[in-house]
Amino acid sequence: MHVKYFLVKTLRAFITTFLLVVFVFFVLRITGDPAQAMLPDDATEEDYIEFRQLWGLDKPLMEQFYVYCKNFLHGDFGQSYKDGRDVFEIISQRLPKSVWLMGMSIIFSIVVGLPLGIYAALHRNSFGDRFIMGTAVFGFSMPNFFLGIMFILIFSMKLHWLPSAGSDTWLHLLMPMITIGMTRMGSYARYTRSAMLNVLSKPYIITAKAKGANRNRMVYLHALPNAAIPIVTVIGTSIGHMVGGSVVIENVFAWPGIGRLLVSSVAVRDLPVVQAIVIIMGLAMVLANLLVDFTYGLLDPRIRVTAGDK
Repeated sequence: MHVKYFLVKTLRAFITTFLLVVFVFFVLRITGDPAQAMLPDDATEEDYIEFRQLWGLDKPLMEQFYVYCKNFLHGDFGQSYKDGRDVFEIISQRLPKSVWLMGMSIIFSIVVGLPLGIYAALHRNSFGDRFIMGTAVFGFSMPNFFLGIMFILIFSMKLHWLPSAGSDTWLHLLMPMITIGMTRMGSYARYTRSAMLNVLSKPYIITAKAKGANRNRMVYLHALPNAAIPIVTVIGTSIGHMVGGSVVIENVFAWPGIGRLLVSSVAVRDLPVVQAIVIIMGLAMVLANLLVDFTYGLLDPRIRVTAGDK
């Protein structure tokens, strides 16, 4: 393996993370005074001064940023303006629920989307191909919040099959998981079909067909690995979109994750909680892209050698 390739990608990830922290911190600070949202309407000027002094908001902005970065490097996200609880404690109570929902949504979209794309490529222009591609277009064109509301109306209110809110059982997971995964599933099927058709038209595949090679061996050991790079690209980049989309879906289904916590914290301008959640979501996207870059290097040695020579 070309070590330089992986070091360069890791360094870029660290730089991106630093820029993310800078952007989130300063943008949130210039959007308004948290004291205006936190304190009651009958609060006095002394109450505002005391609130700002308590949370260090009376200090110069650069000094606030220095203190935040120092604490951040030690794993300290600060304390909530709302109730004084440690931000890490608040998020750690909600994060497992979000990770569970996101993980199952990603698995669902991959397990369903990739086989559908492979089937469509192997049966090009058939009824099955057209049906799968039509469903795929519907999936990634439909706003996920609208799809979630439709699921609630049909399966909860009309048929009474599934619960519409909460996270107590696996039945609570089904609708939000399918809602989030449906849009990505369509994209995966479409890109897998396109990548497979491109590889299946290559001379070495045509030659293998002419020699009577085993179809499953040809598809899964030769065609699919060579089509993997565009598929990995769309999966990696879509994880970031799924993380952002989960914020809306968690609120639609009252799922007790960090997406729902983010919306409630924004409403009261609880800055430490908001910036911690946004940074965590941003880190998830950075890590997803870093894993995609690493996977590129593992799948195609030409990429890491070319990048390492730059």
